[in-house]
Amino acid sequence: MHELPQQLANGLILGAMYGLIAIGYTMVYGIVQLINFAHGEIFMVGGFGALTAHLALPDGTGLLLALPLMILGGVLASVAIAVAAERFAYRPLREAPRLAPLITAIGLSIALQQAVWKWYPDAKKARVFPQFKGESLDILGVTVQRGEIFLLAAAPLCMLALGLFVAKTRTGRGMQATAQDPDTAKLMGINTDRIIVIAFAIGAAFAAIAAVAHGLKYGQVDFRMGFITGLKAFTAAVLGGIGNIYGAMLGGVVLGVAEALATGYIEEIPGMTQFGGGSWKDVWAFVLLILVLLLRPQGLLGERVADRA
Repeated sequence: MHELPQQLANGLILGAMYGLIAIGYTMVYGIVQLINFAHGEIFMVGGFGALTAHLALPDGTGLLLALPLMILGGVLASVAIAVAAERFAYRPLREAPRLAPLITAIGLSIALQQAVWKWYPDAKKARVFPQFKGESLDILGVTVQRGEIFLLAAAPLCMLALGLFVAKTRTGRGMQATAQDPDTAKLMGINTDRIIVIAFAIGAAFAAIAAVAHGLKYGQVDFRMGFITGLKAFTAAVLGGIGNIYGAMLGGVVLGVAEALATGYIEEIPGMTQFGGGSWKDVWAFVLLILVLLLRPQGLLGERVADRA
């Protein structure tokens, strides 16, 4: 039990990253009813965009000084890809059967992954990502890496800022109207195409911030890092209630904590030794998803983003 606070902290940190990515899934689904399975690769592209910004800086630039530019580079890369995907891949299929954009999203995911693998320099192996120097911090008996502090601060700030944006701004109210009834929203003078582009851009920006946090935490970025992480973020969005921005973060935290506890404690249960450890963490994440879908299919909060006005 003395390890429980550390495991909970590990789960909270991991869940905050899942939650940031999950917000992109939930924003897009809440407005256009599209599951953007390429969102994991948009997260990955953000990591490489941040790395590119860092490599472009003069040698010796401190990470604290470089971090805002790295975030900007990651956000620009992710938003550019997301907006282009919406315009050229998803918008022409908006009136098509739902299976068509779903297959397109899967194809786009594979294409982005292979494009980075082929054309980004030395992307065939994991690229080293800068990390904060110095020992880990001890906070109330819990060990936290310096890079994880960034994630713990960024996740709630991004979520609260988005909640205020959706609830208080004219564009946010346009998002709510478009999510509720896009045809009526058009009749009221709302440019629904613009609203959808903004939703894609916001989700991509949050994914880029999560990618920077991922790099700071693990010290590397990889062209394959978006696939499993994206699936888990989608799982988090479903857990919280897909279409609900607060549910996405809650689902991420629940998933992260469950994954950390399963990794640390399942093998201690008699007869379950072979199902513990890090190699089974992905399995337990999806077991949790199945249980939630069986017991509460609408998710933990179960509301759409438009209903939170």
